[in-house]
Amino acid sequence: MGRLAVSELTTYQWSFEQDVRAYAETGFDGIAVWRQKLSDYGEEKGAELLAESSLDVTTLWWTGGFTGSDGRSFQECVTDAREALYLAQLLGARSVLVHSGGRNGHTRNHARRLLAEGIRTVLPLAEEFGVTLLLEPMPPECAGPWTFLTSLEEACTLLDELGTHHVKLALDTYWFGHERHLVSRLPRLSPYLGAVHLADASGPPSPEVRRRRLGRGHLPLTEILAALLESGFDGDFEIEIVGEEIEGADYRELLKEQLEAFRLLWQACAAA
Repeated sequence: MGRLAVSELTTYQWSFEQDVRAYAETGFDGIAVWRQKLSDYGEEKGAELLAESSLDVTTLWWTGGFTGSDGRSFQECVTDAREALYLAQLLGARSVLVHSGGRNGHTRNHARRLLAEGIRTVLPLAEEFGVTLLLEPMPPECAGPWTFLTSLEEACTLLDELGTHHVKLALDTYWFGHERHLVSRLPRLSPYLGAVHLADASGPPSPEVRRRRLGRGHLPLTEILAALLESGFDGDFEIEIVGEEIEGADYRELLKEQLEAFRLLWQACAAA
């Protein structure tokens, strides 16, 4: 079965320690660490807890903002990205999620230049640590201040320009799983992908983020996973479910249910 982790956003109300212990006890392979939760717990102490657990750290969430849309200067964002990479090394994380920042009044070309410059500035450190930088495109109606990369093709073009295997994409099924021709495009997209964020949905993505549990929506998750498997994707899968679907949910039951849902999806892929 593919490597499966859980994003700490999924168990939003739990502490870092609760997340680590419950994910491991449930049987997940890894954890996508949210920097805020880790900071609240203590970075050194958190690294020790992870080292004692059975979990791999798939992704550290998040850094970036190079366009200044969150009010920080370019240099402040570069400094934060370096700090994130040092933290990723401490945790043994395979990747760091990068949000470019919104256009922030820039032309698209200038926004791309700022993102490329930010990545190239910290890339030597990522290469030294063996950490992959993951860019996450989002559809235009949901991108807001997070990113100006609003299509997978645009993000792939940027990766071609950067020309390094230490920068890849995170594909989120909630953001793009509804796209009509996604499955047929996955063989071409697969070499660009470093991680896949998993959630179901009952309709197009919404700024309110109405993610659903795996198997509870209408996305072609079996077909998506099968296409990734056939195309040789060997990155991490990360469950990321937030929104009304799990408000007030029993997190332990949710984790067990979603691990089983992924197993069933994987079995269906293997049998296809």
